[in-house]
Amino acid sequence: MKKLIILFAVLLSCNSSFAQLFSKEKVANLQTMDKKVLSWGYFLGFNSYDFKFEYEENLDDILVDATTGFQVGLTGDLRINNHLNLRFEPGVYFSTRTLRYNESYFDGQEFNPSDLLREVKSTYIHLPLLLKFSTNRINNFRPFIVGGVSTALNLASNEENPSDNSGGQFRMTSNNYFYEIGFGVDLYLLYFKFTPSIRGVFAINDEVVRDIDPNSPWTGNITSMKTRGIFINFTFR
Repeated sequence: MKKLIILFAVLLSCNSSFAQLFSKEKVANLQTMDKKVLSWGYFLGFNSYDFKFEYEENLDDILVDATTGFQVGLTGDLRINNHLNLRFEPGVYFSTRTLRYNESYFDGQEFNPSDLLREVKSTYIHLPLLLKFSTNRINNFRPFIVGGVSTALNLASNEENPSDNSGGQFRMTSNNYFYEIGFGVDLYLLYFKFTPSIRGVFAINDEVVRDIDPNSPWTGNITSMKTRGIFINFTFR
């Protein structure tokens, strides 16, 4: 997650036109764009998903190795007033996480080194509904904060798979719910509006599907497992 935040900051600082946005003599681009009641666009971006665990017993934490995934989608923007917009951003998000179990989870049981690892691949159809609060426009620069709720369908959840971790299959719920909060900046370029943004995403529901054995070393000690993540999006409208 820290790498994604650093990347976001570097991309902003390296934009040669960014420093010119505060110039008093800057010509205002796309002066009527924000007056549209409904507008459309698309986004590309990066993500880093993690898990937050709560446990039944005080064993060593399950460690999560997160990788940088990517996403692509569409944006629909409904203007409510000069400072408030309602946004719908359906997209497809790809992510991979690796769970690392401590040997203490297999106390008294035989296990292979592969039993200590579970690779969790996720493909989400992510459907957020967000409120965007924008400041007054400063030349070709307009910061904003955004927040809302979302639902996501995990196409790689394995929820209906009859095989559980004893057969090497880590299972998660298919339907999940989140709340989101973030910030960004609208940059009014000559022909289009470019919007880099960063957003934190936090699951509301428990996502683990427990193994058939209630004492399973993989799921028996988990009270809840909830996704949390960071999205960096680049939107073009």
